[in-house]
Formats: sequence, C-alpha cells, structure tokens
Amino acid sequence: MKRIILKHGEEGRIRTGHPWVYDNEVAKILEGFAGGKGSGLGDSDSVDLLPGEIADVESSRKEYLGRALVNPNSKIIARIYSPSKEGMDKGFFKRRIREAVNRRTLTGSNFDLHRESARLVFAEADFLPGLIVDRFVGWPLKELESAVSLRPITFDLAEAALGPPRSWLAVQFLVYGMDSRREEILATLEEVLEQDGFIIPGDIPLGKPAGIVEKSAAKVRELEGLPLQEGLVRGDFPAEGIVIFENGFPFMLNLIDGQKTGHFLDQKDNHRAAAAYVQSAGSSTLRVLDAFSYTGGFGIHAGMAGAAQVTCVDASAPALETVRINAALNGVGDRVTAVEADVFEYLRTAERQKEQFDLIILDPPAFAKTRSALEGALRGYKEINLRAINMLKPGGVLVSCSCSHALDEIRFRYMITEAAADAGKRLIMLDFRRQPTDHPALVGYEESLYLKCGIYRVVG
Repeated sequence: MKRIILKHGEEGRIRTGHPWVYDNEVAKILEGFAGGKGSGLGDSDSVDLLPGEIADVESSRKEYLGRALVNPNSKIIARIYSPSKEGMDKGFFKRRIREAVNRRTLTGSNFDLHRESARLVFAEADFLPGLIVDRFVGWPLKELESAVSLRPITFDLAEAALGPPRSWLAVQFLVYGMDSRREEILATLEEVLEQDGFIIPGDIPLGKPAGIVEKSAAKVRELEGLPLQEGLVRGDFPAEGIVIFENGFPFMLNLIDGQKTGHFLDQKDNHRAAAAYVQSAGSSTLRVLDAFSYTGGFGIHAGMAGAAQVTCVDASAPALETVRINAALNGVGDRVTAVEADVFEYLRTAERQKEQFDLIILDPPAFAKTRSALEGALRGYKEINLRAINMLKPGGVLVSCSCSHALDEIRFRYMITEAAADAGKRLIMLDFRRQPTDHPALVGYEESLYLKCGIYRVVG
C-alpha cells in the first residue's frame, strides 16, 4: 500500500473529519512498509500514484490518518474513506451500503423506504467517496394513468389499482476509484436491497430495483479524467417515465432524460414548508411565482395548498412539460402555468411591469460550483433576490435557496440582507432550512452541508 505523506501542518483539517487531500498538501508519496513499524521502503524516493488505487494518508510525522481512494490527475488527489486500514472488496461495499440505508430508517429520520423515494448513499458523507445512489419508489406513468382516473392521484389509489410500488435507482460514479469498481458496486446494490431487512431483523427487504440508470454527467468527472456517461445499466426503465409520491403528492420523473439524478429529493421538506405559508394565508386570490421551477416541486405543492395562480418559470422545455403533467396528476392544471424563459430576463421584465406576488420561490442551480466562481455567483444571487423582493406584496413571503456548497450560510444570509437593503425593504426571517436527513451532513466536511433555504416575510 502506497503512503501519501502530507506537508508539515496540513493534517489539521483531516484530523477534524475532512476527507479530501489536495495535491498541493502532499510532501511525497512512498512505497508501503515492508515489515513492522519504522521499516519503510523508499522513504527517500517518491513514487507515482495510479488513478483509482488505494493509498494510506499520513501526517508529516508519519502518523496514520486514514485510507483513501486516489487520483493523481485530480486536484483532490486523495479522498479518505476509512480511518482504519480496510480494503475495498465486496464485503466492504455491502457493509457500507447497509450502514447507509440503516441510517435512513432510524427513529427520527421520517422515511418509510417502502413507500418513499430517498437518497440511499451520499458520497463522502456516507464514507463512499464520489458515489451517489438515489432510490425512486412508484409506478410507470402509463400504467398509472390507465388504471386510475381520479385526480389527484393518491398513493393508496395507485397501490389499490396496481399493487405494491416498484423501485428504480439513479447512480452517479463521480470519482475514478468508484468508476473503476462500478460493476461490483451495482451488483452489491442489487443484492443488498433484494436480500436485506434493515434495522429490525426479519424486516421486509426493500426489493431488487426494476432498473438502474447511470447519471454520471457531472462536470467533476471531467476533473477526474473520466467521460460523462448516462444511460440504463441494469434492468429496464419505462420510456414515458415513472410517478413517485412526495409528501403524498404524485410527481412524474424520467431518470433517462432528467437533470442530475432525475428529481431533487433534497427539497422534499422545504417544498412542504413553503406550501404551509400558502395554506396559512387562507386567501382565495394568492399568486405564487416558482422561479427555476424545474419540474414544479415548489409550485405544485403551493397549488395543492390552495394558491389561486402558480407561475412556474424555467429555461427547460422538457422540464416544463413535466410541470404540466404533474399539475394534471394533482388536479391543479387549471391553476398552474408553465413559462419557458431565462429566469433572469423573466424577473427583469416582470419587475418593470410591476408584477406582484404573494409568494416567490427562488431555487436556482448552483451558480458557484467552485470558490473561485463565488464572487460572480453572489452577484447573480443578489440580483434575483433583489428583483423578487421588489415584486412581493407587503406581507409577502420569499423562499430563497442555494445549492452551491462554495456559498456558506453566513455569506448567503448577508447576500439576502444586502438585497433587501438595496430594495429599501425590511425582512423578517421566518425559517432557515437545510437538506433532509437522507442527505447527511458530515461534521468537519462543510461541503456536505450545501443546501440553504431561507424563508422571509416582507414587513416594510
């Protein structure tokens, strides 16, 4: 096993739980020990690392810090996956996947994985660097529409008509070490889900997925020296898409054509929280703007909570077609309008025309994917929030989100403060929310605490 020796003073972040080692933090790379402690080979001569291999990480004083997947072609040269000296065989993957699923079924997690979709593996936060696994539970859209005529469609209606739901996985292999072990990982996922009961011995297994779709199109793969890849890798997936239920509401998604892993599971709780402000208003004339709507998660929830008019704006025509399908499945098609437009241009035009809304949701894509892009991203975030604040009626509510891990909560909140000041408005923070428990945040690894959702009321 090769040994990555850090420069003096670079081990502090690793000791507090951060799993990444950057190439500029490395002093040298040595061959492994030949025998007992202190009998190293090649301590004076640095050796080369191979993409995807495993190596041990040590401090400048040769103190053991952890075992890692490595890639010398990436700025993140090593990703620590274990504090102990364990390998990465099938037994390792079975254990890690079981542990990850068990965490999602613990008391307080609020997930019933036999009925609900969830993220099963969240990369470094589940000690499987660069591996994302989302599990979607539901039925094929075409079958559901043929079997159930009532609107809105409920989970119980679907189950009564079609029997127990099926499941599909969306998987991302984002780093070289995981990509090179893909077949073993896919086989292990199927085996664990088909055979294992979780938490309670003898509990019903979640079941082998009907299909697994790879969604490895994230730009981080290019930084790892990997091609972008998407497509069906196991089983099958319905061409028309599937319907899952989120907070009891049906949502259609297509794992083959959808963005990221097909549906933004991380906003589940925030969709419900935003809708609560619509419901509490008790108004029959409430107007809602869902900007960067994607497939209408926030907008559909607002419609189901009683909003009179919901406008979903997105640049993606396929996403907006899904908004229309989702509105119809929920019986709110007459109250939801899908608008294809650049959101920045839409907001500028709407502000000039003095449009007014009771609730505005901003859920943009990550403007800052790296810290070097943060300043430009902050200008973009501030602009959309400033315009939204200007278009809110007195007493109106702003739901502002950011999924940029490079933008921390302090800077995000200060950006909102500046936007409100420039608009000449005062805001009260009603709530500040983050990602749900199936997207765990690992202490010491701030990048895993990425989602920010501030809810504010305009008071003057």
